[in-house]
Amino acid sequence: MNRNNITIGLVLAVAIGAPHARAADPIRIGVPTSLTGPYVELGEEVKRGVTFAVNEVNAKGGIGGRKVEANFADDEGNPDAGRRAAEKLVLGGSKLLVGTISSAVGLAIGAQVERWDALYLSSINKSNRLTTDACNPRMFRANHSDAMDMAVVGPWLKGRKEKEWVIVAADYAWGRDSADEFSAAAAAAGKTVKGKFFAPLGTKDYAPYIQQIKDLKPDGMWVAIAGRDAVNFGVQAGQFGLLKSVFAVGQSFAVPSTIKGMGETANGIWGIVNYTATIDTPGNKGFVADWMKANNGKEPANFEAETYVAMKLLFAAIAKAGSSEPAAVAKALETASVDIPFYGQVSMRADDHQLRLPNYMGRVAKVNGELKLVVEQTVDIAQAMPAASKDCKMPR
Repeated sequence: MNRNNITIGLVLAVAIGAPHARAADPIRIGVPTSLTGPYVELGEEVKRGVTFAVNEVNAKGGIGGRKVEANFADDEGNPDAGRRAAEKLVLGGSKLLVGTISSAVGLAIGAQVERWDALYLSSINKSNRLTTDACNPRMFRANHSDAMDMAVVGPWLKGRKEKEWVIVAADYAWGRDSADEFSAAAAAAGKTVKGKFFAPLGTKDYAPYIQQIKDLKPDGMWVAIAGRDAVNFGVQAGQFGLLKSVFAVGQSFAVPSTIKGMGETANGIWGIVNYTATIDTPGNKGFVADWMKANNGKEPANFEAETYVAMKLLFAAIAKAGSSEPAAVAKALETASVDIPFYGQVSMRADDHQLRLPNYMGRVAKVNGELKLVVEQTVDIAQAMPAASKDCKMPR
């Protein structure tokens, strides 16, 4: 272990039949995330979020006198590769898993954790399926779902003047979920969705999609594309003049990393804001200051903050359980609560394993000459949480 008590690198060896943890043994967290592929920048955010949280807890003596260790593996943004990477982590002794970006990868891992005697805690996956029909006793979510985001978008959309909309989304579980949720919200708000376009991960040329969207002449556009793909789409949409003629709002579309990549093109884009460093509360200001000290003066981005939330929740559950064994941690997670500097007190909903969280709507704007996400609407937990889905049949 290095001086920060973190092990960072690809997991290459498989250890079978590890003995039960002794008091001095580290608590091993497995982080299958995107170290290559279209979400590599987001994977770097996950690494920084995990590292910050682990350093923070270890500086306070760890959990129950045990240091925390994080082991990273590359899920490549691919379900099969992600499942293999997660299984190697588990067999190597890192049975508490967190940090996958793609919902498709998260679902692939979540489907196996009971068989592996492991646990998966989502910090980024938005697909509703994690907490609906795919729910299980060893899978939890500490971030906002598509349904939670739409609980905020729906009321906001009713107040918008744009009548006719199009949707452009990533062609996998999250993008499809997001498109379905926005379509329902639009219908409830009396809006019309004129077209839906789904682009594969890693798309380089968005010109065909952009031209089809322009031909439909919509008033507004819902965008559910993230990472490098979001930058590619945003830059090309700007070059073709689409963002000057169509009002754009999105989910994970305009975040610090993509705003930087899009440059001035991002100015004025609206979207769901699950976290931003500009949240104006004393708790968040303190968190931002601590983060910047540890990260060369850089402000925390949304996926870094959301990963931090998941890690804090996981640490609280381990402390509550008095164990790092997955079964004991899972039981503790069902009723776990934790104080987050920027959200306040948050707690897990046992019915579907969804963390209760506030949410925000905002837009990209200039703040002291720099483009940042600015919160325009804050939605508290009571309003931001849709009811647990009846499709989640959690075994008891």
